[in-house]
This record gives sequence, C-alpha cells and structure tokens, in this order.
Amino acid sequence: MLSILYGLGAALSWGAGDFTGGLAARKVGAFRSVFYAEVIGVLALFIAVAFAGEPLPGAKSWLVATLAGMLGSVGLILLYQAMATGLMSIAAPVSALLAAALPVLVGVWTQGLPKFSTLLGFGFALFAVWMVSQGEGGIKDVFSHLSDLKLPLFAGIGFGLYFVFMHEATKDGATVWPMVASRTGGMLLIVAYLLISRSTWRIDPSAWPVITMNGILDIGGNFFFVLASQIGRLDVSSVLSALFPGATVMLAWIVLKERLTRNQWIGIVAALTAIVLMTI
Repeated sequence: MLSILYGLGAALSWGAGDFTGGLAARKVGAFRSVFYAEVIGVLALFIAVAFAGEPLPGAKSWLVATLAGMLGSVGLILLYQAMATGLMSIAAPVSALLAAALPVLVGVWTQGLPKFSTLLGFGFALFAVWMVSQGEGGIKDVFSHLSDLKLPLFAGIGFGLYFVFMHEATKDGATVWPMVASRTGGMLLIVAYLLISRSTWRIDPSAWPVITMNGILDIGGNFFFVLASQIGRLDVSSVLSALFPGATVMLAWIVLKERLTRNQWIGIVAALTAIVLMTI
C-alpha cells in the first residue's frame, strides 16, 4: 500500500511538473527550460543531502544513475518540444504508455508475473492514461496527427529506460545521492548540446517562477518514484507513476476549472479502478 501511495505521489508531482514544464518550454525553449530546472533540482538535492546524511553510493550505482538521468532528460526535452508545438493531448498519453510498458516488460522478466489482479490493473491503468489525455476531438485527434508521434514515442522510451535504470541504481537503499547523479548526468548532456550548438544561455526573467516550480515538482516526482520502486515492484511503481497525464488533467479541472470531456471522465474512473485492483 505504501508503494502504491508513493507511485501516486510521483504521478501527481510529475503531472503538475509537466504542465509547468510545457509552459516554460514555450517561453525559453525545451533545452533551456530543462537545463535550468535541472540546476534548481540539484541545488534542492544538495540541501537534502546536508540534512539526510546519506553516505555516497558505490561507483556502479553512481554511473547507472547518471545514465538514467541522461535518458530521462532526453525524454523530457522531446516531450517539452512536442508540447511547445501544441501537441500536448497527443504527446502526454503516447509518452506515458511507453514509459509504463518498458518497465512492465523488465519487471515481468526479472521479478516474474505479478498476481492476476495486478495485471488487470495494468490494463486499466494504460487505458486510463490514453483516455484521460483526450481533448474535445477524442481519439480522432490522435489519428489525424499520426506523423506527430515521433517525439512522444522517443520521449516515452527515454522515460521507460529512466525508470529501469533508476530502479537499478537505488537498489542498495540510497535515495538522494543517486538523484544527484541523475540530475548531474542530465545537466552535462544539455550543457554539451548548448556548447556545440552555440545556443544562448539567456532566458526571459519572467520564466524563472515557472521554471523553478517545474524543477521542484520534477524532483518530487523522482523522489516518490524511487521510494515506490525500493519498497515495491518496478512494474507497479512505473505504471502508477505513468498516470501523470491524469494528474495534469485533474489539476486543470480543480485549479483552472477546465471542463472534462466524457473520455477524460472514463479515464479517471479507469485509473481509480486500476488503483483498487493493484491494492487487492
């Protein structure tokens, strides 16, 4: 039950983070928005390290976490780029579905099949992610933009690999330091790109509040996911964490008073059903 709560916490935090990240990308571009959010996240993690007193992990854990951070950052950049071009309703479900599918395959391979109710919950969760991300045009919007699926597909692969490698990096119980390594890996990758492309480092000062919020929310999502995967199954933690598009939609309904479509309500019910099935 605690693992499920942590997984839902990751979905809520990442869902809100993706909303702010999409806004930031529209202001300063995907690469710069991700980079400065990573910087803010690392600063927050160093404060956490000072209070946690956690010992440094081994070299293998550090390297695997660094690789996870690079893959996750690539996924974020691709997702924010897709969102910045106005494809939020398509990018979110496609990337989330692949992000959940890869860890499920790895989890089944390494930990065996979960019980039947959990497998059924996986099905409801994946269906929920797809339905809750539909806009007014519903599924027709997706089929009318098949050519726009490339970025979300690769973003989902990056997220899925992040789940797998980060789970491996935190197996020994370390939490904060692997997250520092992950963030460092993502920052180095983006720094290399900005230097090679000779892109400007400047951003609009008005973007700092949304970038700061994005960095904090993204760190929160990572923290909850690590805790969930440490005390529970990788596949269950990943599927629940991948419900982040639902969190974005629900926050828009609660905070912005946006109207939910019939498909989105169906998705929300499916998500609740999935959570119940995974707790049985």
